[in-house]
Formats: sequence, C-alpha cells, structure tokens
Amino acid sequence: MPLPEPGDGDVVVRSLYSGVSRGTETLVLRGGVPRSQHTAMRAPFQEGDFPAPVKYGYLNVGVVEAGCAALLGRTVFCLYPHQTRYVVPATAVTPVPGTVPAARAILAGTMETAVNALWDAAPLVGDRIAVVGAGMVGACVASLLVRFPGVRVQLVDADPAKAAVADALGVRFAAPDDALGGCDLVVHASATEAGLARSLELLAPEGTVLELSWYGDREVSLPLGEAFHSGRLVVRASQVGAVSPARRSRRDFRDRLALALDLLADPALDALITGESAFDDLPRDMARIAAGELPGLCHRVVYGGEGRWAP
Repeated sequence: MPLPEPGDGDVVVRSLYSGVSRGTETLVLRGGVPRSQHTAMRAPFQEGDFPAPVKYGYLNVGVVEAGCAALLGRTVFCLYPHQTRYVVPATAVTPVPGTVPAARAILAGTMETAVNALWDAAPLVGDRIAVVGAGMVGACVASLLVRFPGVRVQLVDADPAKAAVADALGVRFAAPDDALGGCDLVVHASATEAGLARSLELLAPEGTVLELSWYGDREVSLPLGEAFHSGRLVVRASQVGAVSPARRSRRDFRDRLALALDLLADPALDALITGESAFDDLPRDMARIAAGELPGLCHRVVYGGEGRWAP
C-alpha cells in the first residue's frame, strides 16, 4: 500500500521486527471474533472489519525515519500491524529503552498485559500463587511474580516442553496433576476449560482465579459445584483494553507501556521468543501457526532493510 504523506506531528517508522500474538491473531484469522466484540477487539490501527479481511496486529518495533526531530533515529514500539513501513502520530510510539534489544521489545504488548493483570490481582508478600498456562501471557506473568518477595509461584502447563521456559525464567514448573494447591491466587491463561477447572481446584478457601484467557466465540463450561460456593471462591476477569482500576487514577496507557518496556531488560525473557519468519514468508507461516503446525510462544517477524523512505 502507498504511504500517506506524514502530517504535522506524525512519524514514519520502518519496521525492524513484529510479533505474532498467537492466541488472538489465530482467533482473528479463523473468524472467531464474536459479533458483539467486533468494536472492542479492534486493534488500534486495524484496517477492515471483522470477520475479514482485516489488517491486524499490535506488536511492532521499528526505527523512526522521518517526522518528530526528538524521535528521529530512535527505536520505538507501536501497536501497529505487520507492515514494512507506516505513518502514525508521534504520540502512538514509545521509545524502546537502551537496555532492551529491539528484537526482544516485541514482547512489550504481552508484558503490558502482565503488568495490568498484576495491578488487578494485587498479590501480597508470601502469597501462594499458580499461573496456569505457560503461553506468552502466562510466562510473562510468572516472570514478574517470581520477583515478589516470599511468594511461592509455580507455572503450570500440560505440555512438558514448557518446563524449559519455566527454568529459563527461574520459576518452578508443574504438570496440572502435580501442581500445589492451597493457592491464594491463580492466574489462568491457558484458554482451555480444563485449565480453568484446574485453576479453581488449586485455590484455598476465598481464593481468586484471575482469568486472562479470551475464548472468542467458544462456549466454556465452568464447574460451579463442589467447593465453589462453600469455599467462597472468586473468578475475576482481567483485560488489557483498560488500565486496571487499582491504578487508573494515577497511571495512563503510556505509563503502563513504558513500564512494560523497562521490565523487558531481563535477558531471560528471550526464552519467550520461540520462532521466527521473514516478513515475506508471513502469509504462509501465519496459516501454519493457525493450523498448529508451528507451535511455540511468541513468533517473531523479521523485516529487511530495503530502501529508506523519502518524502
């Protein structure tokens, strides 16, 4: 597509990397966004309307080639789809700290989700916590929780291969049947009925499941018998589309994203990037990701450096 002429206050960004948000983008690709959520699930710079065709994505890292003098030549993160170059308002990009490699900065959107989740969950010193689902979001949440003092945290997943990710993050790994119970908090991010049911089973009385999974148009059964009522258990949703009420009066979206980028300075987080494609191969590889032929966590898209933009 031709780039529009940048206006006052715009920047031209040349993409270096973008990340595939595996769960959401696969759901979008298969047309699984419910009609009632067509507005809520629009990406910030989406083109087209659900179900299809749409230009979708929100994990882009690039370098500013033209526009705002203060940003010229800076590496920035933007909630933009997979595209070699784009024009956006300068306020839509966030500089990547020098402590964070551009190739890792594609995790910023996922880390932002994790930050918002922990603002919602408000874990306390000494809590017993399980994170069920060792995907991108679950692993990011666990990487933050393991830094809390006195917390017992375990990363729970049915795939034994995820143990390597947990080990890289310094988090205890457990299969669902081996996970420790008596949890004050369980963060659920597996997007499966079985994972949600197991999350409830792991709670101590009056504990909370923080639900981060998004199921799209799938119906999900929730076991509300057994100890749900007698244990006064709680299931609470968390979603990154709004800043957590716990911080909303003092933090905005830019503050939250800047914090997420700062938190990506930890090299251990490279373990969350498990695949890579050239941009030209993305149409083929997105179909393979959606079909389950390219499993893993974050899939990184690499852009060539062809031709600089010129007005």
